Amino acid sequence: MSRPPDEAGAPIESRTQLVEDLESGCTRPEDWRIGTEHEKFAFRLSDTRRVAYDGPDGIGAILAGLTRFGWEPVRERDAIIALTQGGCAITLEPGGQFELSGAPLENIHQTCDEVNEHLIQVRQVCGELGIGMLGLGFDPVWRRDDVPWMPKGRYAIMRRWMQEKGSLGLDMMLRTCTVQTNLDFLDEADMVEKFRVSLALQPVATALFANSPFREGAPTGLLSARSHVWTDTDPDRCGILPFVFEPGFGFERHVDYILDVPMYFVYRDGIYHDVAGASFRDFMAGRLPGFEGQFPHMGDWADHMTTNFPEVRLKKYLEMRGADSGPHRTICALSAYWVGLLYDDASQSAAWELVRDWTTEEHEMLRRDVPARGLATPFRDGTLQDIARTTVSLAHDGLRRRARLDAAGNDETGYLEPLRQVAQSGVTPAETLLEAYRSRWNGSVDPIWEEMRY
Repeated sequence: MSRPPDEAGAPIESRTQLVEDLESGCTRPEDWRIGTEHEKFAFRLSDTRRVAYDGPDGIGAILAGLTRFGWEPVRERDAIIALTQGGCAITLEPGGQFELSGAPLENIHQTCDEVNEHLIQVRQVCGELGIGMLGLGFDPVWRRDDVPWMPKGRYAIMRRWMQEKGSLGLDMMLRTCTVQTNLDFLDEADMVEKFRVSLALQPVATALFANSPFREGAPTGLLSARSHVWTDTDPDRCGILPFVFEPGFGFERHVDYILDVPMYFVYRDGIYHDVAGASFRDFMAGRLPGFEGQFPHMGDWADHMTTNFPEVRLKKYLEMRGADSGPHRTICALSAYWVGLLYDDASQSAAWELVRDWTTEEHEMLRRDVPARGLATPFRDGTLQDIARTTVSLAHDGLRRRARLDAAGNDETGYLEPLRQVAQSGVTPAETLLEAYRSRWNGSVDPIWEEMRY
């Protein structure tokens, strides 16, 4: 989620203040919540082209139409660029990818209800405008140049900088969609273990949710083109963060890492000012070029943290960022997977024992190879499918012990069913799409707009 900060916040006077801000995220288990975010491509039903912001059938019209359901608009230079309601937000990625950032909820039943209500509202508004929404990890047809940019100041700055840092950054901005789960932690030690487990297992999630095998109308040779894009976006702010696995890692070490991530912008008086490549440490010392003698506030720090894009991102909670977008059932399944692993002590401990001796070289190999090979990626004496089966089972056990029931008396384990099927068969969603392409789609990706439409 990215939108203008709500307020400047307190002035930043020391590094300690930033460490304490992260520490303030520590939460008692009874207060742990689940936040789910998912992105989708908006396209015109008439010709499947991606939707521009302006016009009677544009992204702006969708946002305006959703206000009938009580959503409050957030504006940038008079354009609606986000909506808020309670603890939820609807935001836009650079190419108009439409994102729901869900409220912090107590269980996955509530998460699925939230997603369902959102999709009902979106279908109603989009149906009136002749627009569909596609659940896929990478745009299957349209080139970068075919995708319109959204009117958000920060994206103009990122657009320029991305082209200097990697060859696929603009693809990330314009042609990818993800689903994400955000989870809490008890204290620093619990944060460290959760961070390490989730970083190690992020390639497993990438394989289980791989759902982007096409680019510009043809197979790419990849199962997750979205995941591959992140390997050549910006090495300063992406990747597996090897230092997280080093002795002594904690809130202080992470603050130092964020301080060393180059800045993109400073938001002042409703304008994003380009300071790309500058140092936040210089900003804290009053030496930021163009802002000499000025000092940052906590709103600047919060904004800067959103420009950090590793596979798992630490804020006052942990964000799981390794999965392709997909159907409604997989949105719920992602939350079920990580909640089952990380919100149950026994499952988290077992997951840590599973990954604790993985080497840096193994982490890097998985990150490199999984986008192409998925669950068939060789690992130690077997394949990644073996790890997937084990972790899905651990997640199932964790959800069963949580025993959070819906009105019909069902616990949360049912949401794992799509992952259980993938883990047992070894066939990822991408491979199912490729089989359809080769057989009943007769070598065309065109049916995907209807079959993967929300």
